[in-house]
Amino acid sequence: MSVNPDVQGRSYPPSPPYLVSRERIREFAASVQATHPAHTDVAAAQELGHADLVAPPTFAVIIAQGAEAAAIQDPEANIDFSRVVHADERFTHHRPIVAGDELTATVTVDSVKSLGGHSMITTRADIATTAGEPVSAVLSTLLVRGEES
Repeated sequence: MSVNPDVQGRSYPPSPPYLVSRERIREFAASVQATHPAHTDVAAAQELGHADLVAPPTFAVIIAQGAEAAAIQDPEANIDFSRVVHADERFTHHRPIVAGDELTATVTVDSVKSLGGHSMITTRADIATTAGEPVSAVLSTLLVRGEES
């Protein structure tokens, strides 16, 4: 069974707040081999004008994926996660993510398309501070393989 096209345009409640810590930034930087000192050394980040450590640009995926779970787990969406292949991810940053940020994300299903027995679902996670300041938007496209695959 394919993804329900009726979920297109649906938005989900904001995710719980995520406190960005220095340790999480350092761990993520190491995992993606981001070696700029601003990711690990507070003084280096402050020399660049930041209040604290700066997360690598793809760090936003941590917040986005947590929020995307609402769409993926929505029984009305009919997404079988065991059939999901990650197709694409794009980031639009309004400002860097820094240690101490408390972030939340609101996910919207931008599109649902049927492709030869498979489905493509694109979600947009709008990430903001708990005070409402826009930080990033993450566009994620998933291919949900049809049952014949």
